[in-house]
Amino acid sequence: MSIQIITDSAADILQPHRPEITVLPMSITFGETQYLDGTELTHQKFYELLVEGEQLPSTSQINPAQFMEAFQKQIDAGNSVLAIVISGKLSGTLQSASIAASEFPGKVFVVDSENAAMGQRILVERAIQLIDEGLDIESIAARLETEKKEICLVALLDTLEYLKRGGRISKSAAAIGSFLSIKPVISVQNGEVCMLGKARGSKNGRNLLVQEIEKTSGIDFSRPYLLGYSGFSDATLQKYITDNKRLWEEHVNELPIGTIGATIGTHVGPGAIGVAFFQK
Repeated sequence: MSIQIITDSAADILQPHRPEITVLPMSITFGETQYLDGTELTHQKFYELLVEGEQLPSTSQINPAQFMEAFQKQIDAGNSVLAIVISGKLSGTLQSASIAASEFPGKVFVVDSENAAMGQRILVERAIQLIDEGLDIESIAARLETEKKEICLVALLDTLEYLKRGGRISKSAAAIGSFLSIKPVISVQNGEVCMLGKARGSKNGRNLLVQEIEKTSGIDFSRPYLLGYSGFSDATLQKYITDNKRLWEEHVNELPIGTIGATIGTHVGPGAIGVAFFQK
């Protein structure tokens, strides 16, 4: 019997990935057209549709029946299941997974990542590390419940446009912010997205991002970490990496880089960069 991990597409885990991981796609709807996130809708295509459209897309949670089918498949194969899902404060997907898991007592364990995107992804990657270390599923679930509190996810936005479209800031605030070239820094804390600060201009924004990282107890390079970007180009992220080599160069030879998908990308828009890591 092996341990299998089932997560949702909010984790932005793309192929190829470890065979122990199954990613269930959320549904993303633009107008009257619905897509399966990560399969029918690539990250590139998502941003093309986002930039072209005037309205934000809607996201549908994964329902209990979808989790039930995925769990049953693994149980029938003699495996146990660890479901690591997007924050319960951001989506009803956690409730769906919990409802389905109740049909498989002692065989399916559900962990609320209290995160999304890069933060959720590194928790899945941490679970893989623990599987490789030979821990049993109950021990892994318990470790993740503790260690998820040590995840830090911070991101720098390039535009206020999508926060305005989503109703998170007013039109007047967005207009003033755009005029002043305001770059907000956001985070996920206690399962919710929050604003950490605002900087004027891209350079000051990147500096603020570094300052927020330096406020933590430091990056634990023995556990998963990830840098990411939204949109079509990683140029801003590469500039950030070059300017802040001191954060990484003494610890690692290369940095893992991923793309930010629809779940968070809907609200931050293209041009955002982020860092996710476990604190020491």
